[in-house]
Amino acid sequence: MPKPTYLLLLGPPGSGKGTQARILRDALGIVHIASGDLFRENIRNETDLGKEAKRYIDRGELVPDGLTIAMVMSRLHQPDTEAGVLLDGFPRTLPQAEALDSALAAEGNQLAMVLSIKVSEDVLVERISGRLFCRVGGESYHEIFNPPQVPGVCDQDGGELYRRDDDEPETVKNRIQVYLRQTNPLIEYYQARGILVDINGDQPITQVEEEILATLKEKELMA
Repeated sequence: MPKPTYLLLLGPPGSGKGTQARILRDALGIVHIASGDLFRENIRNETDLGKEAKRYIDRGELVPDGLTIAMVMSRLHQPDTEAGVLLDGFPRTLPQAEALDSALAAEGNQLAMVLSIKVSEDVLVERISGRLFCRVGGESYHEIFNPPQVPGVCDQDGGELYRRDDDEPETVKNRIQVYLRQTNPLIEYYQARGILVDINGDQPITQVEEEILATLKEKELMA
């Protein structure tokens, strides 16, 4: 049986990472594992790892790297991951990256590629700060890409449209800087290993998708 293919997807808020993750999952027939979903699933199902993680979360503390690694590796051992896995949101730190590499290497595996979606700050701010939501039904709009018929009013129910506090331009800029500070050590680590590939995320979704799939074909990671 061929070894599973392990990929990692990196990208700042507003990069379209979630959209590309779903496209990759379907195109490659592999499992998409988002760390946030994994935590919620373990806590909801009251697994031993979930109960332990919840104790830290309830105290407002960070879940230790060792526990996070254990949760991820437990998920990687489930039957649906035989073809491969697309990791999203993990690893977040250099110690997590090193621990993941060690855990995979112990089983004769390794990350095949790290796809880093690069988007300029101006584009990210435009994408995120332009988002609008209906106070009544929760429908989403965008001032530029998907505007309502009447400014400030929901097409569906006439509810008031608003911008979330964390989507305000200055807050968005701060979120981007936090992401970059957190991710730069990972970028350097995977660059040194020769498995990092930059993807131009300033392009429309379909062109980003085409660039990613072309890269995977070039590296013979898909037919």
